[in-house]
Parts: sequence; C-alpha cells; structure tokens
Amino acid sequence: RYGPKMPLAVDCTAELIRCKVLDSSGRLKSHELILSYGLALVRFVNLITERKQKMTSIPLRQLAREVDIPIWVVDLRHELTHGKLPRLALCRKGCDVVLDWLRKTYWSRQLGNNLCEESEDEEEDQEGTEANAELDNDAW
Repeated sequence: RYGPKMPLAVDCTAELIRCKVLDSSGRLKSHELILSYGLALVRFVNLITERKQKMTSIPLRQLAREVDIPIWVVDLRHELTHGKLPRLALCRKGCDVVLDWLRKTYWSRQLGNNLCEESEDEEEDQEGTEANAELDNDAW
C-alpha cells in the first residue's frame, strides 16, 4: 500500500519480528543472531531519532530521551556500532523493549489503543506519549 514510503515504525517492526522468527527457528548460530538483532536495533535507533536531528548535531541520548526510548538501548546501539558485540541475551532484551515501545507509541494509535491494556504505569506514561504526538503520522 505504501510502496517505497513505508512508515518507519512498520519497517522497524518487521525487521525486529523477523529477528525473533529467525531466533526461534534455531537455524542461526549465536553470532549470526547477534548481527541480525544488532542491525535491526541500530536501524531502529537511527531511523527514529533521525527525524529529530536539526541542522546541528544533537546527541542520540538526548533525542532518545525526548521520544522515551530507554538510554540503555542507545548505549546498546553504540556498542553494536562502535564497540565489541554484546551478548545475545542483551540483543534479545533490546528487541523486546523496542517492540514494546513501538506497540505503545505507534501500533496502539493505529489500532485505537486496543493493544495497550490500561494500567497505572501506562497512565503515567501517557504524558510522555502525548509529548511524542509529533512522531505519529508524518514522522512515521
């Protein structure tokens, strides 16, 4: 439907789900899974924060804070890009956290909040979600 203009959230979700499916298939070695998860996580952080970059370079940690992405996910992206590859368990956890972020920030809006169960924690998060409203249609 969208052709080459696939919303970033859809693209990122598809890549992360693909990683989970490959992981559960048992076909890939640990190192291959780390690379697969790593690429999906790096792309997620880069693509989601890219829209908020201005003419001057803004640190990824600051941009992540503005859109409620956990700082440790940005640190994981940094390690994947510039450091030693992390353990598979950390990549799996990063994938789960990012998929949950996508569910709350993008998919629940697309489906009229039917995916999000109301809880006390999520009520507190609504302030942050409202602050992310600019990420909804055009940015995605």
